[in-house]
Amino acid sequence: MGPQKALETIGANLQKQYENWQPRARYKQSLDPTVDEVKKLCTSLRRNAKEERVLFHYNGHGVPRPTANGEVWVFNKNYTQYIPLSIYDLQTWMGSPSIFVYDCSNAGLIVKSFKQFALQREQELEVAAINPNHPLAQMPLPPSMKNCIQLAACAAHELLPMVPDLPADLFTSCLTTPIKIALRWFCMQKCVSLVPGVTLDLIEKIPGRLNDRRTPLGELNWIFTAITDTIAWNVLPRDLFQKLFRQDLLVASLFRNFLLAERIMRSYNCTPVSSPRLPPTYMHAMWQAWDLAVDICLSQLPTIIEEGTAFRHSPFFAEQLTAFQVWLTMGVENRNPPEQLPIVLQVLLSQVHRLRALDLLGRFLDLGPWAVSLALSVGIFPYVLKLLQSSARELRPLLVFIWAKILAVDSSCQADLVKDNGHKYFLSVLADPYMPAEHRTMTAFILAVIVNSYNTGQEACLQGNLIAICLEQLSDPHPLLRQWVAICLGRIWQNFDSARWCGVRDSAHEKLYSLLSDPIPEVRCAAVFALGTFVGNSAERTDHSTTIDHNVAMMLAQLVNDGSPVVRKELVVALSHLVVQYESNFCTVALQFMEEEKNYPLPSPAATEGGSLTPVRDSPCTPRLRSVSSYGNIRAVTTARNLNKSLQNLSLTEESGSSVAFSPGNLSTSSSASSTLGSPENEEYILSFETIDKMRRVSSYSSLNSLIGVSFNSVYTQIWRVLLHLAADPYPDVSDLAMKVLNCIAYKATMNARPQRILDTSSLTQSAPASPTNKGTHIHQVGGSPPTTSTSSSSLTNDMAKQPVSRDLPSGRPSATGPVGAQYTPHSHQFPRTRKMFDKGPEQTTDDGDDAAGHKSFISATVQTGFCDWSARYFAQPVMKIPEEHDLESQIRKEREWRFLRNSRVRKQAQQVIQKGITRLDDQIFLNRNPGVPSVVKFHPFTPCIAVADKDSICFWDWEKGEKLDYFHNGNPRYTRVTAMEYLNGQDCSLLLTATDDGAIRVWKNFADLEKNPEMVTAWQGLSDMLPTTRGAGMVVDWEQETGLLMSSGDVRIVRIWDTDREMKVQDIPTGADSCVTSLSCDSHRSLIVAGLGDGSIRVYDRRMALSECRVMTYREHTAWVVKAYLQKHPEGHIMSVSVNGDVRIFDPRMPESVNVLQIVKGLTALDIHPQANLIACGSVNQFTAIYSGSGELINNIKYYDGFMGQRVGAISCLAFHPHWPHLAVGSNDYYISVYSVEKRVR
Repeated sequence: MGPQKALETIGANLQKQYENWQPRARYKQSLDPTVDEVKKLCTSLRRNAKEERVLFHYNGHGVPRPTANGEVWVFNKNYTQYIPLSIYDLQTWMGSPSIFVYDCSNAGLIVKSFKQFALQREQELEVAAINPNHPLAQMPLPPSMKNCIQLAACAAHELLPMVPDLPADLFTSCLTTPIKIALRWFCMQKCVSLVPGVTLDLIEKIPGRLNDRRTPLGELNWIFTAITDTIAWNVLPRDLFQKLFRQDLLVASLFRNFLLAERIMRSYNCTPVSSPRLPPTYMHAMWQAWDLAVDICLSQLPTIIEEGTAFRHSPFFAEQLTAFQVWLTMGVENRNPPEQLPIVLQVLLSQVHRLRALDLLGRFLDLGPWAVSLALSVGIFPYVLKLLQSSARELRPLLVFIWAKILAVDSSCQADLVKDNGHKYFLSVLADPYMPAEHRTMTAFILAVIVNSYNTGQEACLQGNLIAICLEQLSDPHPLLRQWVAICLGRIWQNFDSARWCGVRDSAHEKLYSLLSDPIPEVRCAAVFALGTFVGNSAERTDHSTTIDHNVAMMLAQLVNDGSPVVRKELVVALSHLVVQYESNFCTVALQFMEEEKNYPLPSPAATEGGSLTPVRDSPCTPRLRSVSSYGNIRAVTTARNLNKSLQNLSLTEESGSSVAFSPGNLSTSSSASSTLGSPENEEYILSFETIDKMRRVSSYSSLNSLIGVSFNSVYTQIWRVLLHLAADPYPDVSDLAMKVLNCIAYKATMNARPQRILDTSSLTQSAPASPTNKGTHIHQVGGSPPTTSTSSSSLTNDMAKQPVSRDLPSGRPSATGPVGAQYTPHSHQFPRTRKMFDKGPEQTTDDGDDAAGHKSFISATVQTGFCDWSARYFAQPVMKIPEEHDLESQIRKEREWRFLRNSRVRKQAQQVIQKGITRLDDQIFLNRNPGVPSVVKFHPFTPCIAVADKDSICFWDWEKGEKLDYFHNGNPRYTRVTAMEYLNGQDCSLLLTATDDGAIRVWKNFADLEKNPEMVTAWQGLSDMLPTTRGAGMVVDWEQETGLLMSSGDVRIVRIWDTDREMKVQDIPTGADSCVTSLSCDSHRSLIVAGLGDGSIRVYDRRMALSECRVMTYREHTAWVVKAYLQKHPEGHIMSVSVNGDVRIFDPRMPESVNVLQIVKGLTALDIHPQANLIACGSVNQFTAIYSGSGELINNIKYYDGFMGQRVGAISCLAFHPHWPHLAVGSNDYYISVYSVEKRVR
């Protein structure tokens, strides 16, 4: 073959080899070129490629080696001499991005020079940027050379190998024909002697095609791809792997083959060089797997070619899947990622192994978000996206599970799914009634992600009939499915009018109404979310749509007293959508309410006789605590049987962006609490809690006084009233959100009603200046009383040694988009009289039209809950992992076992003491001064801890060590008081429930914990219709641990039963009396409830019966206020009741009259009955405590404190027995709390 023909053949073969990897690319050869030809070639390719990558392959065989000055060699026009070509010029012509392949000796010199010239260019550009007279300053900015890739055959000091049995351009052959050269090189190794009959000629006859994985050659190519991918993924940094192996197909192919080139070239003392530089991979363990696969294939060649036997496929992929399975099954949690992950993705292409691979991949993704991130980094996405085109039913559950895991971590895949019609796959799965509910739930989540804030996805799913499919699933027994189809509906018609009207035609809003009373709080919340976005559509309103909005709003308003804070928070958001849509109507209502609040005189509390109830105004509300931890779920921590719920550790937090312009935590110590708006002189706009509370009471009692001016029956008035109630919610996050909505509308209404003028900035409010202190709530004090309502925030904060996590408010004026952001300044104060919402007005009033959009966007941006994102975290967490509660070796399980053993020991020891007999109970084992006057005292059933409540704070004492453990504020308004406490889940991880006389219930955790701060778990309005009286029982409760039910009553005419598992009211039993309930006691075994009333009657209710028949017995033998009514838990089940006159009566619920009557001391102020021992303890107005036996025999009196020189005890304010031990805690009006026990010899 002549020299010219050989040259053309080399060029043609090289082009053909590259075309196998990138057949659509444009190729141009330049054989023995001149400098001008190279320049013309490079510039034309760059011009045509534009921003695409250009490949430059330099075959330097037969020309001088590269120079140290950064030059390679080309020819002159006459081919009489070599001409140097500067790499600097080559960079200029090629531009970026580019790939450079250098196949010549000393190729590393070119790479080194390339980097030096690239650095030189950057320095020149930096000089030109400083000096405008520089020649480069007038030229367009050249592309950076950092995006260029270089592959060189050997290092700067090395020569290419010369092996007769291998090609001269060995490096190029490795890059372009890897399988062929790998097999030739393998046959030249010593190990091939173990495979008889295999020669170099035989290798050329391997049957099959590279792109057909069912043939020997195709399978080897497939295995080679999997192995090189695996080596790169395990060795390279993640970002470099993404750049080189996942962004460009040709680049990925070249670098896979470069790994082979490194292995082969190093065997001939050559070190290929790359830029970016790769770590050494030629000794990686996966190369042994490649050698084994080649060995298995080549060993079959003689019989396949000579005898025509069938080809046996390699066990490589099956073995790698087994290794991956071993890693999943046997590994520990803290370990390196599995090496086989890239191979698992390759196996997805095989129908033989696909099902097993998908199953293992799903198990891997279930390990957590970190596993999903790893799978995405290795390139899972295109594989599982393509599988959505499969119609195989057996793949559906696996693909749904995998996609749910992916979208739970990375929701940005929604556009690719819709683009490839992946949503149709999930629509068909959701509509399939034979799919298990768990998989339909995941499918509903996937579709909810697809339509979330993505109009194209909404359009596509609407056309796919998603609304009708979801509506069919609303009544499914599976609660998580109900939750997610509701969320899916809420997202598809969010800001999408076509979907909204499709929902109207299908009566979607009416079908969602049934979920508002669902037993699962999350389902109710999802329904509220869906209805909120339904009315929150920003399209033009017609009479029909307005009517629908009104109907939806009135249905939502019924949830104002729902037991779940999550539901009430979402309710505020849903109503805020309505407020935004009908802003002018609400502005009118707000102005009318504020005017009525100014002019309406409220009635004074009426005196009560005999405990009868007289409706009077509610007690004013004050700012409540805000440093409350994120809400998890009371169901997850209330009872031991519910502790293993999968959503236990999920936290739901209020989302608010950085553009918040004002905060509901803005507080003021202004004394003008009664005025809703400041005068025109001081230009202050305030809705304090007192103002809102008064407006709420005006709305409640206006119908009694025939108020004129406000239409109290309009929908907008009703919704405004609901928002007023929510602004006084006992759970801070709920009230915060409602305050934002109320104050935003109040401000807007006032601005619209006022004349526009320049504001006088010198005449500001006379309120006390705001303090930048954090809103701390947790107080550790050595002694003394808790701060009163007049205590300044600064002095209170100084007393704080430990504070819970609080949401700090910025001290300066935050920036915000729109006109609203410049109009408010956030403040923070501890216990002021008013909760200030707005700072002084803007420097100049703005046009109403310009301001409206800002207020609407402000409400939409800041009034959010993040409920959907919180719910989505469920799918990102492991679902196959055994919960720690069920793991016998877990720390949680061991701690629980220890607690139950401790509980058993306490019960046994206490019972032994009681069985010895109790002759006296006056040994004072604890005495200390409480920070406040004790009003309620409660022993923890199993730890030496006693909770003491004063008016608005809780103090915890260790009665064995005599130490104060904790002291924190309960968060109730200052004109209310704590009237009851209960320990929930006392046998395990205890919670403390507090009830106040405004009907609010709060549940706390982490109390008496030196390492953690108290956190509010939940709070709700246990009794919404409390009737404050001058002499009332407040709120009384009784907790039923076995069923998780809470009985509540007080200054009302009902006994309300709450299911804490479902976080909802389950029953209202009418008392049938006009007097307040003073005591409650229940028995879960017989479903009986005993109530003692202020008129002296004892009433027995059977909650299993109809409301009209449930009062099964009424005893009227007492003539005065019942202090205690107790239903015994042991088999006799007698009722023991005591009135303030000291008469004790014992009833058999089956008998119409008492079976025994006893008389103890008169003038009782407090009383308790021991549930195990036959003891009665009572506190008298005459400053002593008396202990009686069950037969009425006086055991002893306690009149003096020990060790205080005979100091007389104060008037008894509260007392309580320990549930197991014969211990009595007594609180008195002189601030002291004491604990008494039996004689030491008995103990």
